[in-house]
Amino acid sequence: MALPIDALVLDADIRTFRRPGERVEALALSGGRIAAMGAAAEMRALAPGAPVIEGGGRTAIPGIVDSHCHADMQAVRMGRWLDLAEAAPDGREALLGLIATEAASRPQSARICAFRFDDLAMGGWPTRAQLDAAVGGRPALIYRRCSLVALASSAALAEMGWTEAAEDPPFGRLQRDGQGRPTGLVEGRAARMLVEHAGAAQTDDDFLAGMERVLARYAALGVTSIQNSTTQAAGFAAYQRLHAAGGLKLRVGVIANGHDEGFWRGLLGARMRSGLGDERLRLTGVEWVADGATSARTAAWHAPYQGEPGNRGRILMDRDDLVEKVETAHRAGLQVCVDAMGDRGVDFVIEAFEAALERFPVADHRARIEHCCAVTPEAVGRLKRAGIVASTAAGFAHDLGAAHLAARGPAEMARLWPMRALIDAGVPAPIHSDAPVCDENPFLGLWSLVNRRAAGGEDLDASQACTVEEGLVACTRLGAWAGREEHLKGHLAPGMLADLIFLDRDPLAIPPETLRDTRCEMTVIGGEIVHDLR
Repeated sequence: MALPIDALVLDADIRTFRRPGERVEALALSGGRIAAMGAAAEMRALAPGAPVIEGGGRTAIPGIVDSHCHADMQAVRMGRWLDLAEAAPDGREALLGLIATEAASRPQSARICAFRFDDLAMGGWPTRAQLDAAVGGRPALIYRRCSLVALASSAALAEMGWTEAAEDPPFGRLQRDGQGRPTGLVEGRAARMLVEHAGAAQTDDDFLAGMERVLARYAALGVTSIQNSTTQAAGFAAYQRLHAAGGLKLRVGVIANGHDEGFWRGLLGARMRSGLGDERLRLTGVEWVADGATSARTAAWHAPYQGEPGNRGRILMDRDDLVEKVETAHRAGLQVCVDAMGDRGVDFVIEAFEAALERFPVADHRARIEHCCAVTPEAVGRLKRAGIVASTAAGFAHDLGAAHLAARGPAEMARLWPMRALIDAGVPAPIHSDAPVCDENPFLGLWSLVNRRAAGGEDLDASQACTVEEGLVACTRLGAWAGREEHLKGHLAPGMLADLIFLDRDPLAIPPETLRDTRCEMTVIGGEIVHDLR
């Protein structure tokens, strides 16, 4: 029996990504999926009176799958924390002025939190005394965009008990002056502890308040699915409530925050497995963070940072503990994701995955190294042999490429986000934004990986460039595959979800240098138009 056709997609140049070079003129949609595709006349004949989604001659491609971002974190901070990336202070004085204005607008009892700080672009870190003066002595913090370094005010340090006599937390560091007194700068686990304390009272409602606005921003950029990394328990609850109310327009895969022992052990206790959920909201897996950030000079590298002979960054987890967690998750049917940025960090995670898989082999584990920035030629081979996914931070290449170049030097650039080596070796390398650490726009990171240039034009070594088509596949088909949803999304074909986007240009027919100017003019999710600039 033929399916009832709900709508037709006509007057479009539709690139399916089902197979290289495949293009069709039209789609027939039924029940939120693609029922048929082919020539426009054929599709019209299937349902002459069906409503039409007019493409206006535009190029359409499958919806983008952002396989690593933090929409829940962005949602809960929207309107509560000062977003320094949006405010864009042009120096330290402007930064402190913004923070002082924020403090003046809130009750004296209110904690002042600012996030997405870029010390390289905003005049460097203020001192603790300067922060104290700006906020009037109350608890406050400035969180670096990498989410691994923060500056705490004196009152915030006191709340944490981080006095001169305090020891550094495990896998964390309290920066100290020449007399051993905390400067207020904290790194690694210490930064996360500070932020967790600041957000201890956050509720599901707090996450829910900004969630629809954040997800609408993704949809407007052509992203139809996200995988929310290190999702917080209250964020997961907010997604469920939004979905139950019919307000979840984007498709969301939840990667649970493994550093929240109660949350991830609760998943184990409830026997929850990856894939639990439906086409709109499902559990993808669990995630941990194994090292720092190269842009902050805290990621774990084998060789020291430029100009800092004593600094090779740091590992943020115990090796045996990580192996135990990976094995436990695999036995429970949970997909595992572990963040690593430096080459030593990537090697550390590969070794942990290898050890866990030796103890408990899993045929199709799809274990992922998130960001997977610095990959040596030897590591490429190990990734391939172990079947590990190189979940690549395209957003870093664009937004943070210059900082990586300054931290590591030109000779290291061929080992950062080495798409050419990964693709040629057959290592799956889906790409992602890591928003709000970087911009949500998928075409920015894609532009950098194709052109091997950072946002300001800095050279990232062209030898590791991917083609435009390879990059688009990495943020559609491979993004879906990385979340075990390749049977639902990532390419256009009969039976697949009707998730597609209409662009203002054909990305495969333009000069690659103009790729980041690509604009999404219409977004369709499940056959429903959720964004329309026509």
